[in-house]
Order: sequence, then structure tokens, then C-alpha cells
Amino acid sequence: MARSEVCELCGSNEGVELIELPVSDGSEDQSIYLCANCKGQIESGELDETHFNCLNDAMWSETPAVKVMSYILWNKLGRSDMTDMMYLEEDEQKLADAAINAEANKVVFRDANGVELHAGDSIVILKDLDVKGAGFTAKRGTTVTKIALPNDMDDHVEGRVNGTKIYLKTEFIKKA
Repeated sequence: MARSEVCELCGSNEGVELIELPVSDGSEDQSIYLCANCKGQIESGELDETHFNCLNDAMWSETPAVKVMSYILWNKLGRSDMTDMMYLEEDEQKLADAAINAEANKVVFRDANGVELHAGDSIVILKDLDVKGAGFTAKRGTTVTKIALPNDMDDHVEGRVNGTKIYLKTEFIKKA
């Protein structure tokens, strides 16, 4: 059966895009059509349970990716009563569990104000910082563009100041 380009969760046809599952091999089999509303809520992590009542129908879909996404969302909403009701094939369950575990183990970088930081963001230094080994001070108010988030440190970001790559503690920066 061919899949149509309507949201496979809520049925809306506004701003529908084919989106990969959180843990995916990139194939269309592990992708789902989502409307702008569902996609926005999923990406932000701020789920409106009233909107996602649509999962009552979506969870019974014959499309594996739709079932997996329904399972993931019910889990995020804390609705174990619904996930307990679902039946997923072994490979579908592994995919859902991998996505849930990846989300739980995801390192979140936050600035001094608690704002989440992402790779490529711009930041502002909040106080003068001596840069060890480089012989200069990163001045307060300096904007650092296109930061990187190192895998091994969740309390530092990487950026270039005066052409030198440095690590900055997140407690001394804010998102620009």
C-alpha cells in the first residue's frame, strides 16, 4: 500500500515532510510523514498531549515507522498504559528502544542562563578569561561564532577567539 503525503500521526496535510525516525538507517522504511505541528512539537520536546491523542489511531498503523514513532511519543508522554497495549515486532521494538535510550543519554549543553546550546550557535563571553598556553585574555563581551560541542566534555564548548581554538566553560558564556 502506497503512503500518502498527509501526516501519518494526526492526518493534517499542512507542511507535510518525510522525516527520519530519531535512530534510523536513512531508508524510507524508517521515515514518517509529519505535518509542521507534529514535527515542531517533536523537535522541541514540548509535547501537547491533547494534540497527540491522535496516537490512539496511529499506534495501530500497519506502517512500522508510524508504530515506532507512536511508541516513542507515548513513552515521552509518560503513557506506559498505552505502550503496554502496543505490539511491536522485534526489530521495531529494538528501533524504538534505541531511540528512547539515545534520547535519555543525550548530552545537553547549557549556557550560564540555562539556555540550550547547539553546534554552530554564537555565544558571548561573560567575563575576562585567561587562555592558558596561548598568552592572551578572552575579553568579556567577545562574540564567538560557530561553536562546536565536544563529545567528551558537557561543561565546555569549543570556539575560536583571536584565531585560536579554545575551550570555554559554559558557566562563563551566554547564547548570543
